[in-house]
Amino acid sequence: MSADPLWPEGVARHVLDRVDSTNAHAISLAPGLTGPAWVIAGEQTAGRGRRGRPWISPRGNFYGSLILRPEGPADQVALYSFVAALALRDACVALTDLPAAFSLKWPNDVLLNGGKLAGILLESSGVAGRVSHLVIGIGVNLIGAPPVEAVEPGAVPPVSLLAETGLRIAPERFLTHLAAAFAHWQGVLETGGFAPIRAAWLDHAARLGEVIRARTGQTERRGRFETIDASGALVLNIDGRREAIPAADVFF
Repeated sequence: MSADPLWPEGVARHVLDRVDSTNAHAISLAPGLTGPAWVIAGEQTAGRGRRGRPWISPRGNFYGSLILRPEGPADQVALYSFVAALALRDACVALTDLPAAFSLKWPNDVLLNGGKLAGILLESSGVAGRVSHLVIGIGVNLIGAPPVEAVEPGAVPPVSLLAETGLRIAPERFLTHLAAAFAHWQGVLETGGFAPIRAAWLDHAARLGEVIRARTGQTERRGRFETIDASGALVLNIDGRREAIPAADVFF
């Protein structure tokens, strides 16, 4: 039991100095867990982002994973990425008091002053279309960001919280606010469904109403970002025709 008044009840916390990947470590804990648990590490030696991309992991940044047993089919469990994005933004706002500076980029990034501050990676295990365990991995550039040349051409340039705001936030302090915010939005999802999560996410969506590019494999579509639908898919208006895109990399 945590003595921290912000820490959500019934949620375990594992603080490690060094690990290959917080997601991998969280998955290894799954068989012995009786409830949700956060894992954070001072350093990752094999961190990764979406599509297996390496995640550069210097000390001082935030590397954390939440493992939980969600209810529902896999497509519903995937909506936890939006819960995580809202929680990340809330934690950033609580620690900086700069609400206008943070926005959400579909499908799973948090932006600070238009640059990429944080990313989210969901991994799950299960059978017959049901998820037994979900791991939500989160990386936040608290003190340092990768060089621009290290990211894909055309991608949002990475930024750090320290460079953009002058604030140095310790990873464990960040975790406390993140865990509290996640518990709040998880409660919203469980009691109200995806509709209030979707509305809150759209309130902070980056480039809503603007023309963006969505790339899936070798296919790229360009259109006006209208909304996200009830499944969380990106909805683009392409030459007057609305198209829902369930998975893609987005470029501005």
